[in-house]
Amino acid sequence: MDKDLLWSNILDKIKTELNSLAYQTWFSETELYKLDGGVAKIIVPYAIHKQHIINNYKDLLNKCFLEQTNMNYELELLLKEDIVEEQPQIIETFKTEETNETYHISSNLLPKYTFENFVVGNSNRFAHAAALAVAEDPGRIYNPLFIYGNSGLGKTHLMHAIGNYIVKNSNKKVLYITSEQFVNDFVSMNRKDDSGTNFNYVEFFKHKYRNIDVLIIDDIQYLGGATETQKEFFHTFNTLYEGNKQIIISSDSSPDDLKKLEDRLRTRFGWGLAVDIFPPDLELRAAIIKKKIVGEDISKPIPEEVIEYMAATISGNIRNLEGALTRLVAYSATWGSDITLPLAQEALKDYANKGLISEKNDVAKIQKVVADYFQISIDDLRGKKRSSNISFPRQIAMYLCRKLTDESFPKIGIEFGGKDHTTVMHSCDKIEKEIKNNKELAKTIDKLQKEIH
Repeated sequence: MDKDLLWSNILDKIKTELNSLAYQTWFSETELYKLDGGVAKIIVPYAIHKQHIINNYKDLLNKCFLEQTNMNYELELLLKEDIVEEQPQIIETFKTEETNETYHISSNLLPKYTFENFVVGNSNRFAHAAALAVAEDPGRIYNPLFIYGNSGLGKTHLMHAIGNYIVKNSNKKVLYITSEQFVNDFVSMNRKDDSGTNFNYVEFFKHKYRNIDVLIIDDIQYLGGATETQKEFFHTFNTLYEGNKQIIISSDSSPDDLKKLEDRLRTRFGWGLAVDIFPPDLELRAAIIKKKIVGEDISKPIPEEVIEYMAATISGNIRNLEGALTRLVAYSATWGSDITLPLAQEALKDYANKGLISEKNDVAKIQKVVADYFQISIDDLRGKKRSSNISFPRQIAMYLCRKLTDESFPKIGIEFGGKDHTTVMHSCDKIEKEIKNNKELAKTIDKLQKEIH
């Protein structure tokens, strides 16, 4: 039976067993990837589905598969990105001269990381340009290319993108490894095989790391303290460099700050180009979220105000943004609700409570100045009281936030206790109009602005 027809029949059966909310939440976006031996591989949209379906609907699925196929299958639930990583790797077969033993060497490149899906902004523009230049002309420009920055900012994405670009557009041999893998291979070189020697392992190591055109090594800082491994990497580096082979290295620190590495290594890292990646700014964070929404093919619409809220409250690194988006969608699926700003505020309150707010945010200062001037508390400005002695200063504060900062209407609303963006827009329009006809208000606004600055 065709797998799509099989899964359609199974879903029809599940519909009769569950209420519509449970079915829509947990099964409407699933698909049968393939039957692999005795394993049924099922694609689910989010990580939360994996555990929930196994915990609550495993018996139902087993019964459905048995009814449709007369076979018992082990269930394996996968995300789409898990499937991407199952794509075939470029494999090189290598036989040692001593025993004719065969080894298989993979490029280790992940196809999902490309230049096309890397979101460029001010914080990573230079690194992106340098990476693309190296990909277009490996071994001839910026060698080595050294990319550094904190975890989760896109270094690994860029390195795989370089490798994938080179493989797609040339016949060059590319190898991506972590420093940990390099250490493990080096340690293995000292083992003895069945012949009582380590010749095979030495031959394999040298072929793997020196008979290539592009070496990409991630997290070089973890070679610190491994003296013998550093010596071997030094010789590998020299061999590749002298052969005009491209070397790409990443680290959490600049070459000069890698004090645990030998001076001669740090000197060589400076022969090419060192580029750093900074945490994404507000604009880039919003762009990354939008790109992720498209890439994940999220079915539920996510309003612009929710995207702005996430970009404003989730800073740090890209993994934080991805984690927040996954949590938001899973939270929405769990409750069977549309994605709205209030739902996002509830789902992501643990993220927002970490104080990860926009670098450009001067809202707090404006609130304090306005509260002091009108002799009310900041909590009053952020609260729900609607008495005139509080609502009018609140409107003035919102107006000043919009005028004196780069914050959006939704973001300002968030800073005033989660007010809707239309409330902020109304307040700004009201104050703008009154200033034209009320000279005393105009003077008050002018005074407040001077104090804020």
